Amino acid sequence: MMKVAKFGGSSLADAGQLQKVKDIIQADKDRKYIVVSAPGKGVNNNHKVTDLLAMCHQLSDHDLNFNEVYKIIEDVYKNIADDLGLAIDIDSILADVKEEITNGASYDFVISRGEFMSAQVLASFIGYDFVDAKDLIFFNEGILNLEKSQENIKNILSNHDRAVIPGFYGQEDGDVKTFSRGGSDVTGSVIASAMDAQIYENFTDVSGFLVADPRIVKNPCPIETITYKELRELSYMGANVLHEEAIFPLRDKNIPINIKNTNAPAKAGTLIVSNSDIKNKRILTGITGKKDFTSITLEKVNMNNEKDFFRKLTTVFESNDISIEHMPSGIDTVSVLVADSYITPKLKKVLEELQIYLNVDSISWERDISLIAVVGRGMKKEKGVASRTFTALAKEGVNVKMISQGSSEINIIIGVETCDFEKAIRAIYDEFYGSKQD
Repeated sequence: MMKVAKFGGSSLADAGQLQKVKDIIQADKDRKYIVVSAPGKGVNNNHKVTDLLAMCHQLSDHDLNFNEVYKIIEDVYKNIADDLGLAIDIDSILADVKEEITNGASYDFVISRGEFMSAQVLASFIGYDFVDAKDLIFFNEGILNLEKSQENIKNILSNHDRAVIPGFYGQEDGDVKTFSRGGSDVTGSVIASAMDAQIYENFTDVSGFLVADPRIVKNPCPIETITYKELRELSYMGANVLHEEAIFPLRDKNIPINIKNTNAPAKAGTLIVSNSDIKNKRILTGITGKKDFTSITLEKVNMNNEKDFFRKLTTVFESNDISIEHMPSGIDTVSVLVADSYITPKLKKVLEELQIYLNVDSISWERDISLIAVVGRGMKKEKGVASRTFTALAKEGVNVKMISQGSSEINIIIGVETCDFEKAIRAIYDEFYGSKQD
């Protein structure tokens, strides 16, 4: 039995947090491989170390003095080492990193040093081996080489009974290469997959996922169990607790992910599984959404008989480097929803091209559209979910601008006016999770 545990930046921000991490690791002898992020905001630090390192690189790249910023980073690690009484020579490690920055180290190298130093500090504190992620994780043309990484991880970590590994980075052709921000989650999942872990535990500062955003819904229920598919839907629509790419290395091996809270480790957290047959106590698993979309609606009689209509339509957006979020259609109409950030500077050009290439009868567009995702594997077998959802919205006076249901039948996407976004989420939550449902 073996577990891989990853600890986020808030779990490593100061000595008090590291003591919690040590207690968690020592409470379960199966936690053999530990992946860490760079320190986040803590008692003695109002900044994330990775952000500070990025600033140091920018200053150095412009031949500006970065000593003042780097001093903050030094204080973070020195305070931790001093408070915990570590024997590690943190001064030498910090000096080496500073010299690398001064000598023009790459951006990826510089921003990876937070995890690099964090892993060495924790390894010293808990008596585990330190193994550099550069020796484990490989990229090919900027993309994770999963097969090579897994093979290498297994070969190297098999020689270490217990180890701490920095997250977030690996190498490409000998040079340090990083994932996107939050990529330590991916490092942990790749290692868990390669080592055939029983479970991948991801410790953060929240006790798993919540059914809805607590900034919108007061005291929303926690999600006890969620499938990979449901998580993908919720993550895509803005529910961000876990880096979405962390799912893929584990899905095929059916290795579950447990999102847990470093500050409340006794809580069960959220278990992410591949088996969609696991019963959900509720019909809906989660409700989330995103704001700031533009809807472009095209009308043309008999457009469904034009075999190349949709190809031409999508080509216009592709040629303008605009991603389409959703495209609900009728017999003679189709609406295209795109993010405001993409379409706003190109709206006039796109409208002209759509008219020229498609020769439509009319085109209209509307801003201030928000999308809400209602997600749940229980929706497949339950009748009346859509009816209850739209009745709840109608009761609150929310005007529905668009409806789209995926072929998987585990989600419904609803377009509403942005001014109704929060009200709509609360209405749906109250319908399925309100006191009358308890």
